[in-house]
Order: sequence, then structure tokens, then C-alpha cells
Amino acid sequence: MTSGPAASDPRELTLADFPVQRPVTTRWSDNDMYGHLNNAVYYELFDSALNGWQAEHLAIDPLVDTTQGVVKESGCTFFAEVAFPAPLVVGLRVVRLDRSSVTYQLGLFVDPEHGARADPALKALGHWVHVEIDATTRRPTPLPDRLRALLTTAVVQGSS
Repeated sequence: MTSGPAASDPRELTLADFPVQRPVTTRWSDNDMYGHLNNAVYYELFDSALNGWQAEHLAIDPLVDTTQGVVKESGCTFFAEVAFPAPLVVGLRVVRLDRSSVTYQLGLFVDPEHGARADPALKALGHWVHVEIDATTRRPTPLPDRLRALLTTAVVQGSS
């Protein structure tokens, strides 16, 4: 399903292993009582990066489109803490592309352009499975060609 270091130890993944890289920002209120980002914020950052990437390349309007992508499964493994105001980057890659679904891996990194505070280590690794459904019947349907074309730009070697 994955290629390179991810097969042996996901902590060996670097930002270069992700074809799509999206800067994300945090807010002071994202910190929890321990002074690091609340776990739910990681999901918000992943969701913003994923949907922002698609919105930049595709005209998607869930109120009128005949199909919709819905989350079937998601998860996150946390490797190291991050806190506001660390500038962050979400790396995105497609590790599986099927007829009606796509599986993403999303890596959270400190922005390497941030000089002295830069740290190349993977902070968290998320996975999301989206299933495309017919907006009326709510049943799985093939991914639209325009979406599939975009997704193929992020498929990593060794993935389907």
C-alpha cells in the first residue's frame, strides 16, 4: 500500500515523500491545557489541507454536485508534539486509488522554511479514506474523471 520508508517505519517519512505540500496555520486556541495542539486540531488541519488542495484545482459544490466525497475511515498516529505558533506543513499523498474510493496519507511537519525552529521529523501521520457517493441515492459511485485526474498527481510509487 505504501512505498519507501513507510513500509518499515512511518517515522522515517520526510516531507519530500509527499507530492502535495500545504502550509497550515494554527491559532492560540488550538493549544490544549498541556500547551500543545489538541488532538482534534490535527484532523482539522488535515481536512483543511485536503479540501483546500482540491478546491484550488476543481470546482466542487456539495450543494449541487451529483456526487460527494464522504469520509469512511480516518485515523492519526502522533509522534511528537507541536504547539502554536509553530508554522506547519501538511504533506498529502494518495496511497490507494480505487473505482469509488481514495486513501490518503497526511503527514504533519514543522515548516522547513522556518529557520532555527525547523525540525524535519514527522510529527503526526494521518490516514483518510474517502468514498464517492451519489448525492441522491447515497450509494458508492465511481470517482468523477476530473477528481481522479487530480488524485493521480498525488499517487506515490508502489500504490494502486
